[in-house]
Amino acid sequence: MKRLILSFILAFFSFQMNAQEIALQLYSLRNQIPQDPEKYHQMVADWGVYALEGLGRHEMSEFEYLKLLEENELEIVGVGADFNQLARDLNPIIAQAKLYGAKYVTCYWIPHEEGPISLDEIKLATALFNQVGAELKEHGLTFLYHPHGYEFAKAGNGVVMDYMWKNAENFAFNMDVFWVKMGGGDPVKIMKKYKGKFPMLHLKDRKIGTPGSMDGHGDVETNVVLGTGDIDIAGIIKEAKKQGTKYLVIEDESSRSVEQIPQSVAFIKKQLEK
Repeated sequence: MKRLILSFILAFFSFQMNAQEIALQLYSLRNQIPQDPEKYHQMVADWGVYALEGLGRHEMSEFEYLKLLEENELEIVGVGADFNQLARDLNPIIAQAKLYGAKYVTCYWIPHEEGPISLDEIKLATALFNQVGAELKEHGLTFLYHPHGYEFAKAGNGVVMDYMWKNAENFAFNMDVFWVKMGGGDPVKIMKKYKGKFPMLHLKDRKIGTPGSMDGHGDVETNVVLGTGDIDIAGIIKEAKKQGTKYLVIEDESSRSVEQIPQSVAFIKKQLEK
């Protein structure tokens, strides 16, 4: 009996450690938060979302913003990092992450000429990201890269992005499934091929019939409620559960984000219950 109870306890804590948490990328509310930061942070908590990526400080002091987060039981789990800042000086990035208690640092864009990025540029970025990741790891931080669709130009028997997936030694990925799909990639296939490299995912669905794009640009109004577009969000969540992805981050850049986000939260919760 004792052994049975112990097995149950271990299984419970194992489930807790691997359970996915719903988060919100605050860029989704970039137009609303400046109007009333208090109102919209409370709204996020009312949706049942308590993990945030990015900052919604607007004109508030850091002290005021930390207080607002505490009042609504919100936590910042990830902050952004500019590519050029990564190459120049990591100290401000580390300081910001530590101030807010974030564990993840994401670079969202690699500077390059308009259009698809070249393999040489991806190789240089990969080398920098491995160097940055190793240093951030010493500070208890995990470095992530967020693909934007421009990395999917053909290269050999695959695409340019394959080089980075394969050679990411000291960093992982905050994969935006919308942009991967826009570039012509298959998020589920990529997750299965490069298992364990996706502690954070940006979940964003795409209106059926939307054309692809390999320049990192697209119509934000094609962002739809999760589960209603042409991206296999259910399949992605299923694979995320298998791999122990920590955060399922909703990002809705459309003008309908306030109406759509609660519906997307409900969809994720339903999938997690399966």
